Amino acid sequence: MKRIGLLLTGMLVLTGCLAYAWQTTPHRQSDLYMQEDVGAMQEEAEQPEQIVKREEEKGYAYSMLPESEQVLYLEIRDALVQFEEDVKLSSCDKSEISHAFQCVLNDHPEIFYVDGYTYTEYTLGDILKKITFTGTYRYNQDEIRSRQMEIESYVDQCLAGVPDNADDYAKVKYVYEYLIHHTEYDAAAADNQNICSVFIEGRSVCQGYAKATQYLLDRMGIFSTLVLGRVVNGEGHAWNLVQIDGKYYYVDTTWGDASYQAVGGAADYPGERIPTINYDYLCVPTEQMNLTHTLENVVELPECVSMEDNYYVREGLYFTEWDEERIARIFEEEYEKGSAYVTLKCAGYDVYRQMQEALIERQEIFRYLDCPDGVVSYSDDEKQYSMSFWL
Repeated sequence: MKRIGLLLTGMLVLTGCLAYAWQTTPHRQSDLYMQEDVGAMQEEAEQPEQIVKREEEKGYAYSMLPESEQVLYLEIRDALVQFEEDVKLSSCDKSEISHAFQCVLNDHPEIFYVDGYTYTEYTLGDILKKITFTGTYRYNQDEIRSRQMEIESYVDQCLAGVPDNADDYAKVKYVYEYLIHHTEYDAAAADNQNICSVFIEGRSVCQGYAKATQYLLDRMGIFSTLVLGRVVNGEGHAWNLVQIDGKYYYVDTTWGDASYQAVGGAADYPGERIPTINYDYLCVPTEQMNLTHTLENVVELPECVSMEDNYYVREGLYFTEWDEERIARIFEEEYEKGSAYVTLKCAGYDVYRQMQEALIERQEIFRYLDCPDGVVSYSDDEKQYSMSFWL
């Protein structure tokens, strides 16, 4: 460890950084400075203990920490919320501090103004006596208040549209759809690792989408937490874990914001009718999510096994067996609703193959579609066991 001169009592200022889902940010080293020499054997007077309110913390990451790290979490949380400087921490373990800091940010999307932190090591000879913590911020407090007002204006407008009789599934679906319709994916968007990018700029990347989803669901009293990991190409990614009626599901609003790629006549299909929402990532179990996502989360997550509130199940588009009458009914209902397309999802490969053979290979899809030119536009996703047809 670096030292300053020959003082036996000194302090070293270092920095910690916020972990992003899409990149690794290098640690920054700040200026070193010296503490007044108080004598080789004299220890600095202890600061009074920080008062933390454990009963007010309901974050998922917090609940998964050991008790000692929960105390550290609360110290960091309160320091960031209250903009305190040089807060003495209960731990001198720098990896533990970094972990607790990330847990705080995962649980609290409303702390959108934090860039990272600095910590100061106090040593007596070769002995590390204590570490103090100071947050680093993207904006000053006046700017934070101004941005918070803009955020609340967006949130009020969004939540005003939630149907009065909506159950928790319907609320999660509403947030999923609202954010997709009002946000553009843009890797160059400002503040794209926090909620400002979505709520103020309307442009973001995965972590912005996920934190905005978490923020809105929290306002509606629905459990949600940030999840970090990677996707099939190895790129860092963020999504959400939600709880509906006591059961856990994954929601990936970012991957929901994508048009299907139609095949078989898509070149001549009206572009305005290409769907903007992919429902494959709305309330899905772990097994399905693992097809495309890999967890690298900061705390352990529960196994999601329920399909009860999966989008396709709730919307009557999920097939556990081949059913021609039900297929006919679904297409008839979607035409009546004026839908642009319909997606059918199967419980497994065997059912999917039956559907594929019947509708595509034997061309029975023409029984259900109005195709005066004899052309069908569709997409066929073997990995998701789903088929989408443009109406």
